[in-house]
Amino acid sequence: MEHLRRTRRLLIDSDNLLGPRQVVGAVRDHIQVIQELRRDAKGIDRRDLMELQTQYGEFLSWIYQDLGNPEAASYWLDRAMQWSHTVGDTDLSTYVMARKAQLAGDTADLVDVVDLAEAAQRMARPRSRLAAVARTYEAYGHALRGDADESERAIDDVRNALDGAASDPTPWGVWLSASYVEIHRAQGLEALGKHDQAADGFAAAIRMMPDGYHRDRGVYMARQAVALAGARAPEQAATVGMHALMVAGDTGSGRITNELTRLDKALVPWQHIPEVEEFRAAFDSTLVHETETEA
Repeated sequence: MEHLRRTRRLLIDSDNLLGPRQVVGAVRDHIQVIQELRRDAKGIDRRDLMELQTQYGEFLSWIYQDLGNPEAASYWLDRAMQWSHTVGDTDLSTYVMARKAQLAGDTADLVDVVDLAEAAQRMARPRSRLAAVARTYEAYGHALRGDADESERAIDDVRNALDGAASDPTPWGVWLSASYVEIHRAQGLEALGKHDQAADGFAAAIRMMPDGYHRDRGVYMARQAVALAGARAPEQAATVGMHALMVAGDTGSGRITNELTRLDKALVPWQHIPEVEEFRAAFDSTLVHETETEA
C-alpha cells in the first residue's frame, strides 16, 4: 500500500516536470494493479485500495485533461466520483466534484461550470480549503458567462479565505495559493475581453509561482501571450509565446498547445513582424514534429 502511495507521488512529480505523456501509461497500469489487488483484499485493506484507486483515477483524468482529451478526462472523473462514494471519503468526493467544475471551465461549458462549482461548495466543509478551491472555479465560470461582478466577488471571497484554508488538514487542494487564485482571476479577465488587465494579471501571478511547476508555468505563459495579442502587443505576445512553446516541447502538454494554437491565429494580422514570424515558424515546426511522432 505504501509503495503505491509513494509511486503516485513520484508520478505526480514526473508529470509536473516532464509532462503527461511520460506517465499516462504507468498510471493506467497502476489502476489495473490496484483492481487486481482488491480481489483478494479484505477489511480496511480493501477500503484503502479503493481509496488509492480513486486517487489514481482522478490523477489519470488530470493527465488526459492536460493532454487535451476532455472526453477521456471526463470519463475518469466520473469513475473517480463513483469510487469515492464507495470509499465514503467526503473530502475526496468534494475534490473530484471541484475537478469536474475545473474541467467544465477548461472546456468553456457555460451550462455546467458554475453549477458543478456550487455543488462542490455544498459538499465541502464550511470555510475549508476545498470550498475555496470550488469558489475559485466558480469565479471563472461567472466570467465565462460574462458576469464580471459575480466573478470578482468570488475571487475576493477566495482571497479572504486563503489564510484559513492554509491550515486545513485535508490533503486535497494543497496547491491553492495566492498565485493560483490570481491566475484564475486573469483567466476571467481574458474571458471578459479585458486583455490588458489579463496580461498584467498573468505576468504578476507567474512571478509569484513557486518552483517546480514547469508545465503549469508554460500553460500560464501561453495564456498570457494570448491576452497580449488581444491587447494588440504582438511583439511581446510572440516573445512570451516562444517561451511557452519551449515548455510545450519539454512536456507535450496539450493545454499549452491549444493556447498556442489560439495565439497563432490571433497573430495573423501581424504575421510580417519579425518576432511574430519567428514564433509562427517555430510553432508550425513543433506541430509537424508532434504529428510525425504520434504517427
